[in-house]
Parts: sequence; C-alpha cells; structure tokens
Amino acid sequence: MSIQHLDFYFDYISPYAYFAWFNVKALCDRRGLDLYAHPVLFAGLLNHWGQLGPAEIPPKREFVFKDAARYAARRGIAFTMPQAHPFNPLLALRLSHVEPDAAKRRAIIDEIWKVGWQEGGDLASPEVLRRALALAGLQAAEWLPRATTPEMKDQLRHETEAAVARGVFGVPTLIVGDELFWGNDRFDDVEAYLDGNDPLDREFIAHMLARPRGTDRPGKGTKA
Repeated sequence: MSIQHLDFYFDYISPYAYFAWFNVKALCDRRGLDLYAHPVLFAGLLNHWGQLGPAEIPPKREFVFKDAARYAARRGIAFTMPQAHPFNPLLALRLSHVEPDAAKRRAIIDEIWKVGWQEGGDLASPEVLRRALALAGLQAAEWLPRATTPEMKDQLRHETEAAVARGVFGVPTLIVGDELFWGNDRFDDVEAYLDGNDPLDREFIAHMLARPRGTDRPGKGTKA
C-alpha cells in the first residue's frame, strides 16, 4: 500500500481538532506525506447526519472542556478557550480556503488555531482573524474581503458536501487512502494502518454490518 497524502477534515470550533492539527502535521512531516487540509462546517455535518453537537448537550459540553484541559495539561500544550464557545466559525473557515499555496494555507491555519485556542481570541471576530493573518505574514486588507466572496462561500459548502460524500460525520477526521479515522485519539491506529499493521478483521466487520437493525429510537424510522 502506497500512501502519499492524508486528508484532514476540521472545524475551528473543536478543541480536539486543535490538538489533531498539530499531531497530523508532525505525522506527515515525519513520514514525508502531503497534508491536504479540508476546512468544513461541523454544523453542516451535524445537520446532514441528524446529530447534536457536544456544546448542545450541557453535561457533554462540560465534559469536553474538562477532557481537553486534561489532555493539554498532561502534554504541556498551550490551551485556553476562545472568548465564546460555540462561536460562528464561517469567516475563519473561509479564510482557510483563500490561499492556494499549501505552505501559506498551513500558516494561516496555524495562526487561527493559536489566536483562538492558545490566546483565547474570538474566532468569529474579523479583528482577531486580521491578527492571525498578520502573524501568518499576509495582508488582511487583501485576504479578509476575499473570504466573504460568493466563491469562498461556495468553496466551504462544496468542501462540506464532499466530506459528507466520503462519510465524514465529525471533526477531526483523517482519511488515509480510503480508510476513515475519527478523533484526535486515533493516531496510533493511523500509524498502524500506514505501516500495514492494521489489526482490523474486515471480514468480521462486513459480517457485523450485514446484521439487521433490531430497533430504532422513536421518530428515527420506527413507531414507538
């Protein structure tokens, strides 16, 4: 199996995607793989698959913040919360599409993560994003207007639709070849897959997936 690149799907709204961004960069750099970054709208994924986001379930929101804080503390990772959460990530996501050069896109994404999840900036704020662009060495006066064009709005929509078509249901998601890995805690599995040591018994999985559904929640395909 010859893998030349990884596809990474993310939304700035996720603390786990923040951690995964730096992990996937290190993985790709270490293995000489190209990193294809795909900003997608998490809310669009949730709407398509009929899910609630973690922040929409109060005890889960609290757990996620605690879990992320523990993860960062154990690893010495700079971590704080953006000024508001959840926030509207649309402008930040669109900014992540505007630069065609891969290295500059990585720099933009790096700085957006940092101003939000390391410095606590409001990632819905054009002023905060203006600072991220400056840190990436780009002129905000040029790039911010581009991010609001119909072309960039369509680009984000198309990226999200393409992610859904590949089975992406959450962030962060990595797709390696045709194999999907969801979550920042799946890098050991990704490494094993890349090494040709995936322990997955595909025949067993096919057998399990072929079994019929025994029940559904009311309103999800069956009557109570």
